[in-house]
Amino acid sequence: QVQLVESGGGLVQAGGSLRVSCAASGRTFSDYVMGWFRQAPGKEREFVAGISQSGASTKYADFVKGRFTISRDNAKNTGYLQMNSLKPEDTAVYYCAAKTIGNNWDRVISYDYWGQGTQVTVSQ
Repeated sequence: QVQLVESGGGLVQAGGSLRVSCAASGRTFSDYVMGWFRQAPGKEREFVAGISQSGASTKYADFVKGRFTISRDNAKNTGYLQMNSLKPEDTAVYYCAAKTIGNNWDRVISYDYWGQGTQVTVSQ
């Protein structure tokens, strides 16, 4: 199995940028599809972005296209989510997740491993 630890969250003004990271340990990181999800208070956890094991393929939720970029460095066992042009509605706890097989990158239920989350707060 793999353990995931997010970092890099914080408080940023609207229009600003932030990069969150996901450090993996345990099994080989490159065996896993990685996804980023977020959950705002009172709302369900939602898909933000996903990236294939090699990093060659990515997928984004419509509401972050053109603003967020997912990437990974398998040599460092770390994944990233670069967030630009942040909006107050992006405020949420951001989670990274990993899965070994299958499609459905945008479904919470398809992921096997989750980090503890990192808070991102975007002020007006």
